[in-house]
Amino acid sequence: MTQDAPDYRVAFDLAPIGLVISRNRLIVDCNQQLLDMFGATREQLVGRSFEVLYPTHDEFERTGARIVASLNARGWYADERVMKRSGGARRGELFWCHVSGRALNPKQPHAAGIWSFEDLSARRQVKADLTPREREIAALLIEGLTSKQIGKRLAISPRTVDVYRARLMKKYDTATTSLLVQKLLGA
Repeated sequence: MTQDAPDYRVAFDLAPIGLVISRNRLIVDCNQQLLDMFGATREQLVGRSFEVLYPTHDEFERTGARIVASLNARGWYADERVMKRSGGARRGELFWCHVSGRALNPKQPHAAGIWSFEDLSARRQVKADLTPREREIAALLIEGLTSKQIGKRLAISPRTVDVYRARLMKKYDTATTSLLVQKLLGA
């Protein structure tokens, strides 16, 4: 490498957000920011399934299916979801995270990709004890999706979405969806 050539490894390692290179939903490499965010060591994550970063196995599976179903033609995907710290003093803590990524081959979305993770806990807290499905629906409500759109994305009926929305509204003591979203966003 010449002196003027960019050092991509340094850029990867020092990026201000968590970065992961994946193959078949396994973590092939990650930067220090991601390790710090999840309270983990390289040995705890590299070579392991992304599942260790999810609150439950079902959320890992459903998110994987959602990624495949909604990956756009360019191979990009992004959402906000609740993740789980996997080690350190805050092991097991749930937190909101913005995740975005790109499949290297959109026709095989999980074969290989690059993913970024941004910890949103400084401005959005997980304030209620939510079920995995409530967490998924809360994340999609934040995106502004309707019951019909959420139902389609999660392969459940819009009526079921409405039932979960009502549960969320009760847990967050709100009377409207817009107030619920404000509370979910930490306002």
